[in-house]
Amino acid sequence: MDMPVPHSNVMDNLAAPAASYDAVVIGGGPAGSSFATLLAEQGHSVLVLERSPFPRFHVGESLIPETYWALQRLGLLERLKDSEFPRKYSVQFVTDTGKESAPFYFDEYNPHESSVTWQVVRSEFDQLLVDNAREKGADVRIDAQVLDVIFDGDEAKGVKVRLGKGETATTHEIAAKVIVDASGQTAFLASRMKLKVADPQLRKGTVWTYFKGAYRDPGKDEGATIILQTEGKKSWFWYIPLPNDVVSVGCTGDLEYMFNKDRGTPEEIFKQELDRCIGLQRRVKDAVWPTEFHTTKDFSYRSTQGAGPGWVLIGDAYSFIDPVYSSGVFLALHSGMVAADAVHEALTANDLSAERLGQWQPEYRKGVENFRKLVLAFYTPGFRFGEFLKVHPQYQTNLVDILIGNVFKPNVGEIFEAMGEVVPAGE
Repeated sequence: MDMPVPHSNVMDNLAAPAASYDAVVIGGGPAGSSFATLLAEQGHSVLVLERSPFPRFHVGESLIPETYWALQRLGLLERLKDSEFPRKYSVQFVTDTGKESAPFYFDEYNPHESSVTWQVVRSEFDQLLVDNAREKGADVRIDAQVLDVIFDGDEAKGVKVRLGKGETATTHEIAAKVIVDASGQTAFLASRMKLKVADPQLRKGTVWTYFKGAYRDPGKDEGATIILQTEGKKSWFWYIPLPNDVVSVGCTGDLEYMFNKDRGTPEEIFKQELDRCIGLQRRVKDAVWPTEFHTTKDFSYRSTQGAGPGWVLIGDAYSFIDPVYSSGVFLALHSGMVAADAVHEALTANDLSAERLGQWQPEYRKGVENFRKLVLAFYTPGFRFGEFLKVHPQYQTNLVDILIGNVFKPNVGEIFEAMGEVVPAGE
């Protein structure tokens, strides 16, 4: 059963854009929309250029608890509380033999309401974010294809963009004090400037789809994220309940293993891995079999430079980590938030240097690296968190902090010193 995604016929490009803005944002996803909302709230002129019609399909539906604080600042908590998105109280892990761990309930670690989060339909969630940016004063343009970033020497000065489609499309050169690349995994600027570097330790591939009528645990566990290992731990599945009896199910493994030329179509690969996942089989045996399967290949990467004179990278345009701990939306929102503060300060001081625009990035990279190291531990053959904590119980809090997204907490990364060679650095 395909995930239903409506298509927007609303044209956002009826009036010509202004000749110049304080900031032009390439991309209207979670990073770009959150940045635009917060910078516009601080009185700056902001133009968001999004090439895809909204609402749009996107994977990455599970929000981790620390997302709460960005959503609070964006003023969206009440809307999410009133939504039909399933509440996520916990995460659960299932071994390759089908043994299910006890659910880890976030509110048992932290009784604050931030411990209850949501499983979101990204088309609806992203629409909420971009509408919020528009409501807060950002100029949002859909069907806007950025053709080039205009530089004067090494300083970004504006963009060349095509608005609309077909014979009615118009091309504009728009000046800006700051160009913000929030183009997601397209990584518009990083790719053109050859800054994007794949993570050699996380060359993974994914096949994912949506089931209708799959089994859900009762009560508080109905909205749990479930991570299920396959036989031999060559791959793992995510299981994310969504509204309307739909469940997002995806399988991730080493790129060469998942997409070996002899394995067949994405559907055939998915079926082969499902046959090796005892824990998942019982959950989908009575569900409607999907008709469409999606793939992503080699998606963990970072940029060697995150800012320059007049430009800055945020969200997935800066870096992206394997999805096992659902960090993507959290990092997108957080980077949009801290980057907006940095750009506001830079515009106020009239200092658009790389150092000023990217002042948030060293601390941000430390948080991303904490996620990355936990991912490496997850993929390490023979390593088990339960056994590790029996030997090192003092790191229980560190592990939980990273799982919920508290990756910027001082000293949280000390857990990895005890793991030794399990988590080698990636720099």
